[in-house]
This record gives sequence, C-alpha cells and structure tokens, in this order.
Amino acid sequence: MQFIRKNYLFIFGVLAGSIAGFLYWKYVGCSSGTCLIQSNPVLMSVYGALSGGFLVNFFKPGKIDM
Repeated sequence: MQFIRKNYLFIFGVLAGSIAGFLYWKYVGCSSGTCLIQSNPVLMSVYGALSGGFLVNFFKPGKIDM
C-alpha cells in the first residue's frame, strides 16, 4: 500500500497512457493492418502505458522507490 501512495502519479500515468493507446488504436489505428504497433490493440495499449509512465515520471520531482 505504501508503494501505491508514493507512486500514485506514475500509476495514473500508466493507466491513462494505456487507455489513450487503446483509444488511439480504435479511432485512428492502421486501416490496412500492415502497421506493426498500430494494428494490434494490445501492443498499442502497452506502448501508450509506457509513454504515459515515462511522461509522468519525467515531470515528477522524486524518484520511484521500489
């Protein structure tokens, strides 16, 4: 529980990025199906989660304690 309290912004960034990645796949995506990342909803959600986590972690003043 202490990990969640310390890193709630990071967790929020990962969840928001995952949702944004899925919505990007659903509404923009790749119509031909030949795009490696954009044609797969799981890969696009993982890519969005990584991007969201990195983005929030970049602006966070402290570091993640494991």
